[in-house]
Amino acid sequence: MNLVVLIGNLARDPDIRYSQNQMAIAKFTLAINRYVKDGENQADFIRVTAFGKQAELVENYIKKGNKVAVEGRIQTGSYEDKDGKTVYTTDVIANRIEFVEKKAKEPSFGGNFDQPENDTQKLPPKKETEVPEGFSSFEDDDDDVPF
Repeated sequence: MNLVVLIGNLARDPDIRYSQNQMAIAKFTLAINRYVKDGENQADFIRVTAFGKQAELVENYIKKGNKVAVEGRIQTGSYEDKDGKTVYTTDVIANRIEFVEKKAKEPSFGGNFDQPENDTQKLPPKKETEVPEGFSSFEDDDDDVPF
């Protein structure tokens, strides 16, 4: 399984480019605090790449200093530099990006980019629902559980 979840602050504004077929590609670096012994703090700087709609949302809403959560996968690669030396890379390819803290002029939902920006919108109160015919509630099934 290749799954990574990171929470950190953008070290600089994202770099947005478009491929030949006009797909957005966003690259940015997350600064993530790492605690070491004796109360010392160190930071890891993780390169993140987002594609398509996620990259467009990064372009429109995320900037240096924003705290975000990134869910994605680790991808390694290599290339030859100008001197002909092989350079190895490790990046996180983002599947999902969410705000961790709200700041002015950011979407006010404090989470998923797909949510509305209206602070006053609230979830309806949870109401009891009847169990549809042919189904039973968990309370009724206690005697039928095979374990």
